[in-house]
Amino acid sequence: MSSGTIDIDEFENADDDGFEERNDTERIVLFLDENDDRAWKAATIADRLGLDPDAVSAILSRLKQRGLVRHKRPYWAIADDEERLRAAYRLHRYHETANERYGEERLEELRTDETERVQ
Repeated sequence: MSSGTIDIDEFENADDDGFEERNDTERIVLFLDENDDRAWKAATIADRLGLDPDAVSAILSRLKQRGLVRHKRPYWAIADDEERLRAAYRLHRYHETANERYGEERLEELRTDETERVQ
């Protein structure tokens, strides 16, 4: 859950739309990335972000399948493959932009060689 404040450097360096509401998956990835010096239990991540522990566990499992997080029971950490994380973020933003512009039902029509490469 947000404390209602952020670091002034984060504020100064953010894009104009940098503080739009993030979905739970984004929040978890950002949390792990910002705290990449530690590994976390799913319940602790859920508590820190104000999310349902079962939902966090499910999201972490999906992220692990995609190679975006590491897991050594019971701890989770962000993946150490920065290029893979960047590629996943680019693909995520591409889909968000396409969804906003064309609607969810047309996303399959918008597949390009670049999205295939990033996936």
